[in-house]
Amino acid sequence: MMNNREIEAVGAICVLASLADGAMNEREREHVRAAFEGAGAGDGDTAGEGGEARALASAYRRAMLKQTDAAQEARELTSPEVRRYAFEMAVAVCDADGRCSDAERRFLETLRASLGLDANESATVVAEADRLADFELAAAPTTMATTMATTPAMTPPAAPSASASTLSFGTTRDVSAEVDGSILKYAILNGALELLPQGLATMAIVPLQMKMVYGVGKSYGVSLDRGHIKEFIATIGVGMTSQVVENFARDLLGGLAKKFLGKTAGKVVKTATGAAMSFATTYALGQVAKQYYAGGRKLSSVDLRALFSREVERAKGLYTQHRPEIEQSARTLDAKQVLAMVRGG
Repeated sequence: MMNNREIEAVGAICVLASLADGAMNEREREHVRAAFEGAGAGDGDTAGEGGEARALASAYRRAMLKQTDAAQEARELTSPEVRRYAFEMAVAVCDADGRCSDAERRFLETLRASLGLDANESATVVAEADRLADFELAAAPTTMATTMATTPAMTPPAAPSASASTLSFGTTRDVSAEVDGSILKYAILNGALELLPQGLATMAIVPLQMKMVYGVGKSYGVSLDRGHIKEFIATIGVGMTSQVVENFARDLLGGLAKKFLGKTAGKVVKTATGAAMSFATTYALGQVAKQYYAGGRKLSSVDLRALFSREVERAKGLYTQHRPEIEQSARTLDAKQVLAMVRGG
């Protein structure tokens, strides 16, 4: 169990990690502020009871005002499990928008030393995160079919290679339906990742979202690169760093004790709120990408954000329907499969 001062310390470390390279823009900062000042507290089964919410709000203010540093916060953490989790969280945040920068690596080394963690074990965590950050867009998540063998409806279709609606044998295929099916499968998978006990599983959500957008574009004859996809995701208001930070904030608002217990009591241990939000965000992102690329990329940034908000609300309604599939998928996943899924093999 963590007391509120430890929750505050872990939260502050998370925010400090997001600021380590100075690259977080104002929109992302607003997302982080909202998450740490209790946005969503009391939603679903994330209780966000007063003390925890106040601790996170304090963590955000002190980190943003530069009233603390990694070494000061590390001193508040005495449990080996919480220290490892804090480091894992910081690594995930630093790698959220790509491989760690030099400034982020210096921050992580200072944090590791302050937490008294083994250098070799910590280096392994960083290496795993870097491998996730170095994924190839064009590599399909081939492990999905094997991982979800217990739920046949989840096996993803092969990514279409063009926008044509006819096949060489004269049959007609519905590209829109194929894209919808792929979007749903990615959304279910990302919801499942939020239920896993490993913090680094959360890191796989953004790469998988990028793969999804890449596949949607390809379905409509548009070839995308990382830069374009990152810009597209940022335009509709889904920051990469802030998304990871928000996921961890939901963990800290009531779910972290379950997380540690779950390492011995079972794998599906996090709160359902995180799964619901990752499902909804991924689904909405895919649907916005579909309308944007199918329509010739004519929507403005204002239109994209408004469409995303509407799709998020629709996806929240779909979550209950697909929750059993999400939980079943979480029971079949492990960290190695997640890494293979992101890397495409």
